[in-house]
Amino acid sequence: MIHPHTELQFINDEIGYGVVAKKFIPKGTITWVLDKFDRSFTPRDFEEMDEPYKNIIDIYAFRNNIGNYVLCWDNARFVNHSFNSNCLTTAYDFEIAVRDIHPGEQLTDDYGYLNISVPFRAIPEGTRRKIVYPDDTLRYHKVWDKKLTNAFKDITKHEQPLNDFISPEMWENIHLICKGERAMDSILSTYYNGAKS
Repeated sequence: MIHPHTELQFINDEIGYGVVAKKFIPKGTITWVLDKFDRSFTPRDFEEMDEPYKNIIDIYAFRNNIGNYVLCWDNARFVNHSFNSNCLTTAYDFEIAVRDIHPGEQLTDDYGYLNISVPFRAIPEGTRRKIVYPDDTLRYHKVWDKKLTNAFKDITKHEQPLNDFISPEMWENIHLICKGERAMDSILSTYYNGAKS
């Protein structure tokens, strides 16, 4: 489930639609949570689909660390890629804002950690990285972990509209991480080894 203070907007002809903040979303805010309405499809499910459904999965789904395709039911499936993304996924089936997101700004992910199947050249952003690869998590997890660690400590400082979609056990874990009593699990745990195949 995507953060409720967002909306779908047409960005431009090249990008299409994107998810844009309607209100200020501070760093450390949970911006997306895997919920019970999101659909998960095994590789076998995918292979048995008709082509139009495979195309939908190819465009809108990501792969989790066991190789299943996850299709978000709401506007989360329209979050666009950026090499300077303002959101990052965690090892805990939710994403957080790794910097402040202002009204009118797109929420973005780095598709490098979404276990894509084939590389693609992204829209230029003036970064050294130009291409998203299936194994980017292996290359950049330390960079992403540093950003996550910095933002994670702010989770308990902010209102969390997606609070009800996170279990009490996970909240206990989050509090222990924020207090420094437990280490945050690396984003590397989200990597799917078979993403290249």
